[in-house]
Amino acid sequence: MSDLSPSQIHETDVVIIGAGPVGLFAIFQCGMLRMKCHIVDALDVVGGQCAALYPEKPLYDIPACPQILGEELIKNLEKQAAPFSPVFHLNQRVVEILAEKKDGLSTGKWILKTSQGVVLKSKAIIVAAGVGAFGPNRPPLSHIELYEEKSIFYRVKKREDFRDKTVMIAGGGDSALDWAVSLSEVAKKILMVHRRPKFRGAPEMVARLETLSKTGNVEILTPYQLFELEGDAMSGQLNAVQLQDMEGTIRRVETDVLLPFFGLSMNLGPIAEWGLGLEKNHITVNPATAETTTPGIFAIGDVATYLGKLKLILTGFSEAAVAAHAIFPRVFPGEALHFEYSTSKGVPGEKVS
Repeated sequence: MSDLSPSQIHETDVVIIGAGPVGLFAIFQCGMLRMKCHIVDALDVVGGQCAALYPEKPLYDIPACPQILGEELIKNLEKQAAPFSPVFHLNQRVVEILAEKKDGLSTGKWILKTSQGVVLKSKAIIVAAGVGAFGPNRPPLSHIELYEEKSIFYRVKKREDFRDKTVMIAGGGDSALDWAVSLSEVAKKILMVHRRPKFRGAPEMVARLETLSKTGNVEILTPYQLFELEGDAMSGQLNAVQLQDMEGTIRRVETDVLLPFFGLSMNLGPIAEWGLGLEKNHITVNPATAETTTPGIFAIGDVATYLGKLKLILTGFSEAAVAAHAIFPRVFPGEALHFEYSTSKGVPGEKVS
């Protein structure tokens, strides 16, 4: 990249890889310390899984928000980060990272190149990639591709899309349970399919599902697995799904929609090749600084791991603050960091009384 002129390189203090909720909050934390950020994300919208997979899924563990939808949380985080003028590079990945050198010696800065040819130079990198590039685990059903995004969906964008429909949900984890309970409020009927008699989601949601199965519009079908699809392949509209139990007995169940929630296939992509000390597709960090085994590169959120790590959004928010404070000396060497609370410091454009 030595043949690039300075005008072709975007210089910034911090490059954040990942524009999910934790990456967005890292913009705010860096901004409060006068550090400018560029953000790269493989999706064409900000918000990560909250925006792409669960925009209308309620979250219950965000401080001061008894309940908030995924898309609402993202909008609030964007608004919170906006005063610091972040620059987003969406629909692209970081494909190459190099330590900048001058006369054979490291300058302490990083050069990053994206899949769209954007070149960035920064003093630090924060990897907030969540689970990395993600996609749904698809059930092995013949001709399933003919029905996808027509009557088979791997995410719920709007609950209203399922109003007055018979919806079959397959899976036994939190996503399957949460959506079964949520969609029961608008759907004609919910058919809950799982290969085991017991669900592995949160006990409270399991209890709510069982209550709905007795008094509401939810029917629990266990132990069954998806076996075969029936419908109009030309239009992509399902009519029914054949289920199979452990003895091989087939049961035909009519439905309008199938929502398979079998988790996500996760792929760190080029991140896995950066020598950051991976442990089962997670990046090991020092919890006191969020720094990886490579000085100047930090990791926060679900992609980061350490002893006692809790995979919660609020944990990632805390890690964003830790990383920003650890990065400050790299951006402003020799300058003392005087800690101030936001109540006394305020944000750009806002007066503090």
